[in-house]
Amino acid sequence: MNVLIVEDETHTASLLQEIIEQQGDFIVVEKLESVEETVQYLSKYQRNLDLLFFDIQLADGHSFEVFKHVDVVVPIVFCTAYDEYTLQAIKNNGIDYVLKPFKEVEIQRALEKYRRLRTNLQTKNAAPVYFQTEPTKQYQQRFLTQYREKSIVKAVAEIALFYVELETVYLYPFGGGKFPLYKKMEYIESVCDPEQFFRINRQMLVNREAIVSFEPYFNRKIVLQLQIKLADKPIVSRLKVSPFKEWLER
Repeated sequence: MNVLIVEDETHTASLLQEIIEQQGDFIVVEKLESVEETVQYLSKYQRNLDLLFFDIQLADGHSFEVFKHVDVVVPIVFCTAYDEYTLQAIKNNGIDYVLKPFKEVEIQRALEKYRRLRTNLQTKNAAPVYFQTEPTKQYQQRFLTQYREKSIVKAVAEIALFYVELETVYLYPFGGGKFPLYKKMEYIESVCDPEQFFRINRQMLVNREAIVSFEPYFNRKIVLQLQIKLADKPIVSRLKVSPFKEWLER
């Protein structure tokens, strides 16, 4: 399940991410710091999100300002140092209200609360629609990229991995070279078949066919050996090691 964190304290955002991703079935796809960033992000990618964590006091205003610009339909856990906004939070998709400084167990309870709500809604909704639509989801089969003045079409099957370098996403074909894609990694991840591609860290989305082997790395991470050569090591972040191994065996 995809989670967005909106928090302007870097340390708090990182701590939240670590606690959330310990659960295994949750992954933090982005961390934002301002109302402006959040409005822009949700306008494009809200449909790919399952749960939001919002601080209330942000650098450029209250996070409640977001709702004036975007019709937010995703459940929200508000995590703030202020206790006077509870009612306003409930009116704006709030499913939980956690006061800072929070404890790990409080975040875990909020995640469990979301799981229960999600399960209950799925149970009560008409099953035929869900089971008829899920298998027919179509993932993107090719990407349009650029080489000098020429536009090039690359089939997804040709792509070994996608990699963020200096804020630009590049696709790396099995045949060598790299080509820029002027899209966000979150979008690319959402349109690629999750059975075929795995986001091993914030910068890299890897095709399972590109993986040759892996071995232990510093701080309980693992490093992959791939069919293609990269300047940087393809490292699976510590909290993703277990889900990655499970994915490989599917």
